[in-house]
Amino acid sequence: MKEAWFYNQITNNNVECFLCPHNCKIKPGKRGLCGVRENIEGKLYSLVYGKVIAEHIDPVEKKPIYHILPGSLSYSIGTAGCNLSCRNCQNWQISQSGKKFPIQGNDTTPEEIVKNAIESGCKSIAYTYTEPTIFYEFAYDCAALAKSKGLKNIFVTNGYINSEPLQKIAHLLDACNVDLKSFREETYRKICGGKLEPVKNSIKLMKKLGIWVEITTLLIPKANDSFEEIADIAGFIKGLGEETPWHISAFWPNYLMTEIPPTPVSLLNKARNIGIDKGLKYVYTGNLPTDEGENTYCYNCKNLLIERQGFSIIKNTVKNNKCPHCNVKIDGIFQ
Repeated sequence: MKEAWFYNQITNNNVECFLCPHNCKIKPGKRGLCGVRENIEGKLYSLVYGKVIAEHIDPVEKKPIYHILPGSLSYSIGTAGCNLSCRNCQNWQISQSGKKFPIQGNDTTPEEIVKNAIESGCKSIAYTYTEPTIFYEFAYDCAALAKSKGLKNIFVTNGYINSEPLQKIAHLLDACNVDLKSFREETYRKICGGKLEPVKNSIKLMKKLGIWVEITTLLIPKANDSFEEIADIAGFIKGLGEETPWHISAFWPNYLMTEIPPTPVSLLNKARNIGIDKGLKYVYTGNLPTDEGENTYCYNCKNLLIERQGFSIIKNTVKNNKCPHCNVKIDGIFQ
């Protein structure tokens, strides 16, 4: 447990947290919507500092991050809690646990995390599985130490963070994969328990701050899968920069949305084509095998550059961030 950052004391020992756009006003003895930040006698505390509930060595492609050191390993950690309540969450057992149960997790320190990452041959640390914003203080301390040891830092995030905390940690973050869950406010409210506009603002700020950004959209049948909405998302990403990779993932029934069918392969392929037609350089499909969706192609000469199978790299021909066939720059960090 550690005193939280980004809050103000208000009247009667109440506090207001401004870490994320919920801006929770929290009474003594109560927690914010994330379930892991508690008002104890007029001070706000993070209950998950050093309480890691998930800790694994993953391929960086699993995040998914395709343009930062492809083929490398990423030491991946997460704590209980989340500041959204997505009805389709694949990690709901831990993301929602802080809202209903005592905080679970193994005690650890930033020093142990970084040491384990280095000894296991990882090139980065990914703050993932749940929402890294809600374990901000621990993520920040880990990221600062990791950066000093030459490791890269990756946030796998829903983007639901206020601008001040984002600006404070930006110099430590090499990359973010942001879940852009929909392009409709109503969908964010009904399915995620949040708002769209703060996510869009966070993504724009990440780009402005020089963080490498990749976007993931989970296509949920009858929720966010209209061609119009897919085109709107692609247009927004194009506005961020045509070099921004877009990962379009298949939905599988889960948690509170078990009645929804899986995303058809045909829809994934159509969405990918929409993204390419909008002018995006790198559009990928995931959670279902498709003919070309996992591979990286040169946007200029169309030759295959990186061949993937699941989370494995079969072939990588990018040299010095350039296509070996036509010599154009391939965006990202490849060595």
